[in-house]
Amino acid sequence: MSTRRKFIKNSFATAAGVGLVGAACAEAKPEPETLVRSKKLKALSTWIHGMEANEEAMRVMDEGGSALDGAEKGVKVVEADPNGSSVGIGGLPDRDGNVTLDACIMDHKGNAGSVCFLQNIKHPIAVARKVMEETPHVMLAGEGAKRFALAQGFAEENLLTESSKKAWENWLEKSEYNPIINVENHDTIGMICQDAQGNLSGSCTTSGLAYKMHGRIGDSPIIGAGLFVDNDYGAATATGMGELMLKTLGSFLVVELMRQGATPQEACEDAVQRIVDKLDYKAFQVGYLAMDIAGNTGAYAIHPGFNYAEMANGKNELIDAKSYLNG
Repeated sequence: MSTRRKFIKNSFATAAGVGLVGAACAEAKPEPETLVRSKKLKALSTWIHGMEANEEAMRVMDEGGSALDGAEKGVKVVEADPNGSSVGIGGLPDRDGNVTLDACIMDHKGNAGSVCFLQNIKHPIAVARKVMEETPHVMLAGEGAKRFALAQGFAEENLLTESSKKAWENWLEKSEYNPIINVENHDTIGMICQDAQGNLSGSCTTSGLAYKMHGRIGDSPIIGAGLFVDNDYGAATATGMGELMLKTLGSFLVVELMRQGATPQEACEDAVQRIVDKLDYKAFQVGYLAMDIAGNTGAYAIHPGFNYAEMANGKNELIDAKSYLNG
């Protein structure tokens, strides 16, 4: 643990003893001059499919698009790939054979949109943006989300590909629900973008855990769990077993720790530590990915195997994240 984090935690402990936690929080914020906002284009996303998402996001921003445009268009590439089994079309279904999609998006102004339990619409991230921009709401679910999408001009289509259908039929032979760590890339792509104005935005989209109970919703469409953006400090996204992020509001926690002065790496490590301290974690994977306004990044997971794609200055690379457990 870094000296700065020890100082922050000690400050909280001391303040709590005298009833001054609020003052300690204020003092823990980084001074304005310590973090200079970057205005260099950058894209950060989870797992190997983040490589192609980054390429598209950077193309969009390089042509003058905002971080929000990049975050949406980048993950749409993955949603549209029928060969992927964890996002959009081709996603593995629930135990009843239904492909159900979740997504959320958040911009630099704190606006957010989300859809969950959406069926037969290939691009839930685009529907989530429409929810954010065209309705007074943050989240629409199920049939209501589908009706809204159709009214907005989205096409209805069958998202269960032959390969995913065969996998589901094979699963039905035993019907054993036993998620395996790092298999399916843990069903999510989360993305954070920074544009030429230095603004941050993020997106998160998934088909959820394969063979889940019908109606199950994970962290991916939940603002503060699967994604959170605070344009004054940074942004974070999560991947892995959604129930663990839901119980700890992990993405919000990462950003809040950055607000208190932690680096993105320190914040991701502390968020994983929160799960380790509070929950039964050993059988599940969770990974956090974060970026602050200066363009500094961090990533951390419970188990080895979580990787992420980072693109800046024309270089797109896949990086293995550090982890709490080492095999």
